[in-house]
Amino acid sequence: MKKILVACGAGVVTSTAAMNKLQEELEKRGISTDEYKLGQASVAEVQSLASQYDMAITTTQYDNDAIKIPVINGLPLLTNIGVDTVIDKVVKELGL
Repeated sequence: MKKILVACGAGVVTSTAAMNKLQEELEKRGISTDEYKLGQASVAEVQSLASQYDMAITTTQYDNDAIKIPVINGLPLLTNIGVDTVIDKVVKELGL
């Protein structure tokens, strides 16, 4: 099972919206929730949690070379502009 961390500024409202959209889009592609697990955090927590996840999706700009997992810009999950590109990256990176 692949683990995806979804992070926003405070770790609550925006990341919840992004998680819901991510789950909806993965479901549209026939990817079951049995294949992945979502976690939620603030961007400030990403570095300390990264070792527990296979990927991080952030809704704000995030650059940190110390993180050894893929980090994807998840802003399109909120704006609905470029959602397919984000989902394509998630599927490719995680092999879903």
